[in-house]
Amino acid sequence: MKKIIIITVVLITSVWGIHAQQDAQYTQYMYNTVAVNPAYAGSRGVLSINALHRSQWVGLDGAPTTQTLNVNTPIGRRVGVGLSIVNDRIGNGTNQDTYFDAVFSYTIPTSETGKLSFGLKAGGHSLNLDFNQLKNYNNEASSLGISDIDKKFSPNFGAGIYYHTDRFYAGLSVPNFLKTEHFDTSSTSIAQERMNLYLITGYVFDLNQNLKFKPAALLKAVNGAPLQIDLSANFMFNEKFILGAAYRWDAALSGLFGFQITDQFMLGLAYDKETTELGNTAFNDGSFEVLLRYELFTRYKRVIAPRFF
Repeated sequence: MKKIIIITVVLITSVWGIHAQQDAQYTQYMYNTVAVNPAYAGSRGVLSINALHRSQWVGLDGAPTTQTLNVNTPIGRRVGVGLSIVNDRIGNGTNQDTYFDAVFSYTIPTSETGKLSFGLKAGGHSLNLDFNQLKNYNNEASSLGISDIDKKFSPNFGAGIYYHTDRFYAGLSVPNFLKTEHFDTSSTSIAQERMNLYLITGYVFDLNQNLKFKPAALLKAVNGAPLQIDLSANFMFNEKFILGAAYRWDAALSGLFGFQITDQFMLGLAYDKETTELGNTAFNDGSFEVLLRYELFTRYKRVIAPRFF
């Protein structure tokens, strides 16, 4: 029975790892774009700092949690740079993944309002796997040929393109090009990093002077996993309050709330409710996200160039 438990945990870790290769899972992806596309760096024209925390499947013991920190800024009119850090934990610390990436973008104007950016990222992934964190662990993993991994670092690189105007944006990216195998049992890879493809797009409609409608979509594709499609619709009131809903195809329904506290600070909240059988279980209270964005800009820049994504 203990062997079965350990094998099950390893397989769950592997499955979650497939999702984590997609730069974790975010409901508020429209405010966290640099985490999935390096070409976004510097596109807002100001120094932008984003911090996000996500608790997945609250109430489930050992459920995944994710923290991200992104810093990006323009350097001159065409170059943007930044730093992205993502930390994933599952199984009460049994599996911990940390991604460190430096990002770079170069932008070419295509029209009076249109800009096309090309982005690169370089960094790597640190994996820590500690079976001692399992409640019923008693060295059975060793007999299966599975051992702990202590902060194993795997380098990687990625690229993306990003086009935007004052109202429309679209981006295509591959955050990690290299395939990484962390350990192997009986010639069968258990933990494996795979190349993921992202497509993100959105538009801002003016419904009236005080109300904007902001639909967005995110598609994530990886070999060996189903295509993931996220659709969202947000309404923005007086450029201050944001209310919306989202749907993750065959996975979850979400509610979103945002508040532009000051010109510099924005707060974002999201709640997901699973539409799968997991969502009907008593130990799952849904998933929560909290996002805080800080931007450093002059009042003059804010007046002439408001940005809504």
